[in-house]
Amino acid sequence: MGLFDRIKQGLKKTAQILQTDIRDLFKAKGRLVDQAFLDEIFEVLVRTDMGVQASRQIVDRLGDKYRNRVIEWEDAVAEIKSHLKELLRQPAAPLNLAPDGLTVLMICGVNGCGKTTTIAKLAHMLKGQGKKVVLGAADTFRAAAVQQLRTWAERLGVEIVTGPEGSDPAAVGHRAVAAALEQGADICIVDTAGRLQTHQNLMRELSKIHRVLGKQVAGAPHEVLLVLDATTGQNGISQAKHFTDAVNCTGLVLAKLDGTAKGGVVVAIRQQVGLPVKFVGVGERPEDLLPFDAEVFVDGLFDD
Repeated sequence: MGLFDRIKQGLKKTAQILQTDIRDLFKAKGRLVDQAFLDEIFEVLVRTDMGVQASRQIVDRLGDKYRNRVIEWEDAVAEIKSHLKELLRQPAAPLNLAPDGLTVLMICGVNGCGKTTTIAKLAHMLKGQGKKVVLGAADTFRAAAVQQLRTWAERLGVEIVTGPEGSDPAAVGHRAVAAALEQGADICIVDTAGRLQTHQNLMRELSKIHRVLGKQVAGAPHEVLLVLDATTGQNGISQAKHFTDAVNCTGLVLAKLDGTAKGGVVVAIRQQVGLPVKFVGVGERPEDLLPFDAEVFVDGLFDD
């Protein structure tokens, strides 16, 4: 499948709410745009977790253009799509790779957000581009996390650097980068322990890892990607703000998009956090990490 079809498939649950619930508002050929109709549209949009602010802007625009007039289903959808694309539009946001030498990527997120799987998908994607990849398992607090990443490394055929359980995560990150430099690797992806954004001591530890990586390679980490679980909806906004404060996140990966009807949360996150969405995860397979494209994303929400 092409990018559009894969995005469309990943957005199936969110799209079902938007298409079915909005279409249900059009019992007849058209619908008078009065306050009752606008309130119903607002409720549908909010149910996808795109946020009150964005939902209100879309509804207000519909009201300004069509109030006291009859609108057809196709015209309503066209207006909603047009405004969503404006809200999601962002500059091109490919991975920031070092112009020469080693690129270091630091990956963070809360427990259970899909971070390890996202790292595997990134490694798969970069290896497919001919890059030599080394993984650093700096989540030293959970043996299961290290084992999961090791299993992925073996499956993908990439190097991995680990440390004893409970050891200093920054030291593991340091060793991973050192190994990548020694081997002439192109990319070093450093995992970090999942943590709640409110745990200040753990957030300080993230800052330490960030500093250590920066001392080894100029400009490192070149990307600090925050993985957000799309199924958590609006809580992702709080996570993004706290993590960005701690380690200056450079981009977002929205994971588990295929498992939720809250895919609209990407709109709220773009509005309130401002970080570019780099990738979206639409499945469990290594190839199920797709570059984010606002036009394709919105079209995928409404194509039936």
